[in-house]
This record gives sequence, structure tokens and C-alpha cells, in this order.
Amino acid sequence: MMKLRILSGGAAQGIVTALAKTLKTETGCDIDGTFSAVGTIKEKLIGGAPCDLIILSAKLIGELAESGHLAPGTVTDLGVVFTGVAVKKGDPLPAIDDARAFKGSLLDARGIYFPDPQRATAGIHFMHTLDRLGIRDIVASRLRTYPNGATAMREMAKGAEGKAIGVTQITEINSTPGLTLVGRLPREFELATMYTL
Repeated sequence: MMKLRILSGGAAQGIVTALAKTLKTETGCDIDGTFSAVGTIKEKLIGGAPCDLIILSAKLIGELAESGHLAPGTVTDLGVVFTGVAVKKGDPLPAIDDARAFKGSLLDARGIYFPDPQRATAGIHFMHTLDRLGIRDIVASRLRTYPNGATAMREMAKGAEGKAIGVTQITEINSTPGLTLVGRLPREFELATMYTL
């Protein structure tokens, strides 16, 4: 049985999983997928992890192509993913219309769930957002970070903590049962990431 070995940032996990059944039916090929923060996936490829297809942010794919880790002429854009805000299903929707409203909602949250602030696109961006809002130190004890956005959202969805807010790629929010997408980050903090394979 053939297997397509995919290394992918977490933002593409939902689409890859959704296409797996069709791929199996039409080609007989299974998907062996590894999904994590984009920085972690880049390190896995450089470290020699077997891979037939890699899906990361365009920036990291460009770096891998320049360093010779990808075959020339094989890079293709897949699509844009926005970073968004989530709450547990049934919880009141926090205000996120602009910087002031978003800041108030974050200050009011009991837990703030997001991906790795060192290796995940959304996590890195969100830490900069907290700095720009001037509240990083104020909310530090309420920050809940996880290796990737999918894990952060799963943990928030199953947690008992009320008034929790999650921030990650919208594809990771939408593929996590038990969550409600509030919307994109406010315009002044908006992040649109091109994913490329």
C-alpha cells in the first residue's frame, strides 16, 4: 500500500484530513501526516524526516527552497489562512472589533490559549500583538501555550476554565469541535499567512 508522507503546519491539517478519504478512494494511497508548528516542521525536514510533500508558510518554504532542501520548480501556493479568535461553544462572544475592544476582552479573559510563541506563526504574531497592546506582563499568568494551534484549541475546548479566549489560525479553530469562531483579529493586528507546498 502506498503512503504519501506529508509534513505540515497545523493550519493545513483540516484540509489534508478532509482530502485523505478522496485520495485513498481515487489512488489507493494513504496519507501519513505529521502536523505541528511551522518551525518544528521545518526542523524535522532539515533533520532528515521522510517527506513527499511539505506544507508551510510561504516564508519558510522560500527558506527551504533557497537552502536546497526542496526540488527546484516545485513550490506552489496553496492558500491564505487568517489568524482568528475563538471561545468555547456557548460562551459569550468577546468584543474584538478594534484594538481597544480586543485589549479589554483579553484583560477580562481567565485563560488565553494559543500556539508556541517561538515556532508557530500565529503564536509568534500573537505575542507581538500582546506587546503592542502593552498587556503582555499583565496577562502572563493567564497565557496557555501549546506546541501548535490545534492542540491549544483542543485543550481550550475540553478545559473547565470559563471566560477563555483562543487565538490561532482560523482553519485550526474551525476544525476543533466545541469552539466558536468569534472572527479575525482586529484589522490593526490582522495576520494573513500564505501557505505553500
